[in-house]
Amino acid sequence: MGKKIVRAFCFLIILSFLFTPLSANKKTPEANLKGLDKFITERMEEWKVPGLAISIVQDGRLVYSKGFGFRNIEKNLSVTPQTLFAIGSCTKAFTAVTMGILVDEGKLEWSKPLTGYLPTFKLKDKFATERMTPRDLVCHRSGLPRHDAMWYNSSATRKELFKRLQYLEPSEDFRTTFQYQNLMFMTAGYLVGQITGTSWERFVQNRIFLPLGMTNSNFSVNDSQRAQDFALPYMEKDDKITEIPFRNIDTIGPAGSINSNVTDMTNWLLLNLNKGKIGDQQVISESSLGEIHSPQMISSKSYEYDESFYSMYGMGWGISSYRGHLRLTHGGGIDGFTAQVSLLPRDSIGMVILTNMSGTVLPTIISYYVADRLLNLDQIDWNSRIKKQVEEGEKEAEKAKKDKDKDRKLNTKPSHPLKDYAGNYDHPGYGAISILITNDQMTAEYNSIPFDARHYHYDVFEFNNEMMDEALKVSFLNDLKGNIRNLSIQLEDAVEPIVFTKMPEKAMMEKSFLEKFVGEYVLGEVKSTVFLKGDKTLFIFVAGQPEYELEPYKGTTFNLKALSGFSIEFIMDESGNVTEAKVTQPNGVFTAKKIK
Repeated sequence: MGKKIVRAFCFLIILSFLFTPLSANKKTPEANLKGLDKFITERMEEWKVPGLAISIVQDGRLVYSKGFGFRNIEKNLSVTPQTLFAIGSCTKAFTAVTMGILVDEGKLEWSKPLTGYLPTFKLKDKFATERMTPRDLVCHRSGLPRHDAMWYNSSATRKELFKRLQYLEPSEDFRTTFQYQNLMFMTAGYLVGQITGTSWERFVQNRIFLPLGMTNSNFSVNDSQRAQDFALPYMEKDDKITEIPFRNIDTIGPAGSINSNVTDMTNWLLLNLNKGKIGDQQVISESSLGEIHSPQMISSKSYEYDESFYSMYGMGWGISSYRGHLRLTHGGGIDGFTAQVSLLPRDSIGMVILTNMSGTVLPTIISYYVADRLLNLDQIDWNSRIKKQVEEGEKEAEKAKKDKDKDRKLNTKPSHPLKDYAGNYDHPGYGAISILITNDQMTAEYNSIPFDARHYHYDVFEFNNEMMDEALKVSFLNDLKGNIRNLSIQLEDAVEPIVFTKMPEKAMMEKSFLEKFVGEYVLGEVKSTVFLKGDKTLFIFVAGQPEYELEPYKGTTFNLKALSGFSIEFIMDESGNVTEAKVTQPNGVFTAKKIK
């Protein structure tokens, strides 16, 4: 009898378990995240991160939102969920959504040639120019490597950078290779502005920020610094946390200039997890957002850990899997800030992690930790794994630093006096580098970034910026006349060094200087005329020949722009009057007298 009672009791327990709703056995997200505060605090101390904010959503609601550490160390100001951080390249997904909205409105087609919308779009690769589409702009397959030095800290406008694209060297064939490229995303934003007759910023504000209630988000660190609650940027330098200046990247904005907080970004997570809808408003169609979230390009054909898989890229999102779960993610980094946005769409999980520390891996570590918790998986010690990777990378960097001078030739000297290297050097895509000589010391400036220069060997100098931990070798090159004509610098590792051409003295571009050479010159029975077009360009005309532009070279010497090996040196008397012109050409030097 007793055994029967026991069996019946056990059977009732089994029945009660079978008929108990699954939701009653499932832990809540809040329960799964118990201990997260302690984990974040300890990891922040370990990785020397001053401040961090995080928001997590699951099943359509906010389940966690908190600030940690300091937004301002000196003033002891704490991070809150309302603290503004730069989100860097997490901006790219916003730019993709603006394009998707235009697709919904019939104003844009993903696969139509870009020149149909931007007739002046031009790359060095003619085939890429003709075939580039809006889709290509936002999945990193243009054939161009990063070329980030061209825009970083540049004062050029977005339109000016757009025009300079044609002078940048590609490193791969169009659509063959994934190469991360900020300038194409800038172009995508420029495209949005041109189609809508406004700007990318205004369109994001009205069509994304406004419906999502992202009232504190902005597009410039200048605006962030006028807010009541914003984080200062920091970096680790010599094992110390150091405050650094804000980096304004407004020009490249569509690739990375948005600043936001985790409160605002919560609705961005929900929009992406809810098929383009927020509340009752469909901000972007399910089909367009689905296209943005779908693989467009293979970004990596290898993977290091069994928990992840091959990497792909959508439009503004990296796409892979994590322990069998679809994962969309994108990081963002700019001076003093590192961010990450992650989605597990099929599990209805999303998180945003913002920090005020340059280049920290902490957002990645936390995102994996949270994913393991919310997916009810065994915890993996991602912190130790990633720490090992970082330490190995640091060892490699230290070794490379020690080896960097192994080819240096000692006891050499420059081929010219230092003053001969001074001047402005220009590249049509990269802009200008200024070389200054003060008290026998060379310095340089590029995009308003200063460099100290030291002689390395022969005509090679090393440009250093200690704060940026940047050391660049620069080679100065002579022309056939023995004058310093170019400088060559490896600003983009994927292509040959960028060659800048020395610009003539400023006076050679002024009308008052050029007017002195205007007039008629005679050589035997041949008469030629030198004349001015506009205010800055000299031309020479000889009967029976086309007009030739005279390109300023040095002093009073001009090269014939269209004829290699031809130049004219104008000779002046003591009063500054031009008396003759010495014409150098391949078969000799001839003197033409100026007719008074």
